[in-house]
Amino acid sequence: MAPPTAADTTAAPHGHHGAYPSAEASTARGHHPDEPRRSWTVFALMIAAQFMVILDVSVVNVALPSISRSLHLSPADYQWTVSAYVLLSGGLLLLGGRVADLLNRRGAFVAGVGLFTVASLVSGLAQAPLQLVLSRAAQGAGAALLTPAALSIIMTAYAGKQRQTALAVWGTVGSLGIAAGVLFGGVLTSALGWRAVFFINVPIGIAVVIGTLRTVGRGASQRGAIRRLDAPGALTLVGGLLALVFGIEATRSAGWTAPRTWVALVVAAVLLMAFAKLERRTADPLVPPATWRIRSLVSASAVMAGVTGTVVGAIFLSSVHLQAALGASPVVAGLEFLPLAAAITLSAMVASKVIGRVGPRTLILVGLVVMAGGVLLLAANAQGTSYAAHMLPGFLLTGAGVGPMFVAIAVAAMADVPGDKAGLASGLMMTGHEVGAALGVAALTAVAGDLTSRTGLVEGYGHAFTTAAGILAALFVLTLLAVPGGRPNPAGHAGHGHGGHGHGGHSHGGHGHGGHGH
Repeated sequence: MAPPTAADTTAAPHGHHGAYPSAEASTARGHHPDEPRRSWTVFALMIAAQFMVILDVSVVNVALPSISRSLHLSPADYQWTVSAYVLLSGGLLLLGGRVADLLNRRGAFVAGVGLFTVASLVSGLAQAPLQLVLSRAAQGAGAALLTPAALSIIMTAYAGKQRQTALAVWGTVGSLGIAAGVLFGGVLTSALGWRAVFFINVPIGIAVVIGTLRTVGRGASQRGAIRRLDAPGALTLVGGLLALVFGIEATRSAGWTAPRTWVALVVAAVLLMAFAKLERRTADPLVPPATWRIRSLVSASAVMAGVTGTVVGAIFLSSVHLQAALGASPVVAGLEFLPLAAAITLSAMVASKVIGRVGPRTLILVGLVVMAGGVLLLAANAQGTSYAAHMLPGFLLTGAGVGPMFVAIAVAAMADVPGDKAGLASGLMMTGHEVGAALGVAALTAVAGDLTSRTGLVEGYGHAFTTAAGILAALFVLTLLAVPGGRPNPAGHAGHGHGGHGHGGHSHGGHGHGGHGH
């Protein structure tokens, strides 16, 4: 789903194509005047920024045990280090898309990269868990601003075959993010220490900002743009989701009956209901009310949230388990995730070939069954001490189930979406993806309990993966009842299949996010 994110809405409909010089003079020097090819410089800058965003979901997963030893993280801090990032990047994504549309693409992109870079520096310098969690949240807010703007700049800077190539690479980078993130995270942590995982973003971010100011046209903002941004909607959504994750975490640390647990859950319910009410009343809502009536989009986005949450939560716990229970170094843990990433990528490639014949719903159902088999295998082998015998089979089976689902969910979601709403729809799906990742990490961590001792970890790992299988069973019922069973039209499949795969990767990171991996 990554490729079309905000694509169509941010490109043509708002008519500020004029923002870009007709010959993209600054980047197209050296081309014949009537040859429309544009220099790839702009694309390279956008993809560098997006790669940082994707890596940062997963890169931290492998570094977490080292961070924990250095900053003395509690189990709650563990999950917030991941959740804060994905919650803010997901919760503010739709607002970020509106900012890029209405205000100024280049300005939004540079502000997003700037915030992300400064927050990376602060994360790397963190001396206390709270400082790290807050700077991770700021990184997420920067990501929410830069991702839609980067895609919008690509859509307006390139056309025809170049645009297709750019979007294909964008999607591929998304799906490679999971593997690259855990690998980079492991190498950097082992070689230079966990702070390097954050510091590496600083020179890249500075270079991207300077390059963008030199090569991307300034752009114009629309009249009354600030008034048309639905900031109250975005703030109530993010506030509600933060309260929800806080409440889920409190069930582990304080118990279901503790005042802080139910106060947080009540606050979450109030804020999320306020968000729903605001969206119905405001003139320019983040999500136009009609969008909620597109059954395929809403049901597929819900399944996307559930699947991503399970994957990201699973990768998060596995990265801790590999290092704390099996004694792997960060580099080895990074390498041990590669078979999972490979299984996701290969099964997604196979799925994109057969989806035209079997339809997306069937693929989602099969993927859920295969993935449930994988997580049950991991739960059954939680006491095991060998990676090859006890974790690798579960990883391969889980990955084989995840890949087809990311492709099929993207296709199912877009099945009934009119062309002019494709950008908004993919933004909604990506939001489901990020928010699902945050809730999944929070929920599975809460079930797992104490991640700081080896005994607690081994016991909790089994409980968490049994719960994950229960979540997948619920998603199976939801898919059966709510996702339309029609076969995709060939055009829809061509347009959105790759995206789903890309999205999956991204998520992962968090997944990785897991290293979402995200």
